[in-house]
Amino acid sequence: MSAPKLRIESAGINGLWPMLPTPSKEGASDWRSRDTVDLDETARMVEALIEAGVDGLLSLGTYGECHSLTWDEKLAFVGCVMETIGGRIPFFAGTTALNTREVIAQTRAMHELGVSGTMLGVPMWCKNDVATAVQFYNDVSEACPDTAIMIYANSEAFKFEFPRPFWAQVGKLPQVVACKYLGIGLLAADLNLAPDIRFLTHEADYYAASRIAPDRMTAFWSSSALCGPRPALALRDAVAKAKVSGDWSNAKAIADRFQQCEQGLFPRGEFTEFSKFAVGLERGRMNAAGWVRIGDPRPPYHLVPAEYLEGASRSGRAYAAYHAELQQSGL
Repeated sequence: MSAPKLRIESAGINGLWPMLPTPSKEGASDWRSRDTVDLDETARMVEALIEAGVDGLLSLGTYGECHSLTWDEKLAFVGCVMETIGGRIPFFAGTTALNTREVIAQTRAMHELGVSGTMLGVPMWCKNDVATAVQFYNDVSEACPDTAIMIYANSEAFKFEFPRPFWAQVGKLPQVVACKYLGIGLLAADLNLAPDIRFLTHEADYYAASRIAPDRMTAFWSSSALCGPRPALALRDAVAKAKVSGDWSNAKAIADRFQQCEQGLFPRGEFTEFSKFAVGLERGRMNAAGWVRIGDPRPPYHLVPAEYLEGASRSGRAYAAYHAELQQSGL
């Protein structure tokens, strides 16, 4: 059997990959609303990120609201993103759903729209064991042989720990080119088990991950880039320079600033509590920063405790200030 003709391979996944939200029109938090995606703002957002210099885009995950968009809204959103990109940078569109057949149908449809690949978590109605999760990715790979897969490894969202035996098996699938990864506690082990996969850590972990495995860590995902992309771009460039010079001091200083800007985003400092309200918190942070007009979340994820939302807004304002500071200094 010939090798799959993927639109992107792991070697092509480098640099800064912001996570796109789906901008909403007024009234989107009302369940009666239809056609809620603000396509004008979508196009403006994507163009602004490309002009800023990002390397790729991801969407239709948690705060891309894959779970609360209608199918027609997903098609309109992805179509708008693809038209705006115009082949300039790669784009992975999420196709996570509650069963394998629906995932395959959505993945094939997104492939027809021209996306670079799918960002794909495991179905989450029942908690998966390793055999179920591996079989799921095997089935999608068989059904969609020309589609690159980025595994969406969020254990809180998908009720699956993505353990070491999982990576040892899915790492053998040629379509699995990347992973949207959380945490770095087991990064070295996972890298060894899946040598052909590009692991994208969160921006807050990218400096530390690059110190662990500088040759393997070439890309990261970002939510703060929608609060203004200059901090994330500065991190990307500082890490790249440090890998050549051996001087990591500037990269560490930027990473420390990221930690400061994150203050308030995680209620009580807990990721598990954040995950309960992640859609509203992330969108609230972006709205407070003011770089894009994201609007309200769609139901049922529009209800967020006021004190939690204020913490997220504080983080957004901190990132916006950092973005403005770098802009004023010409960086």
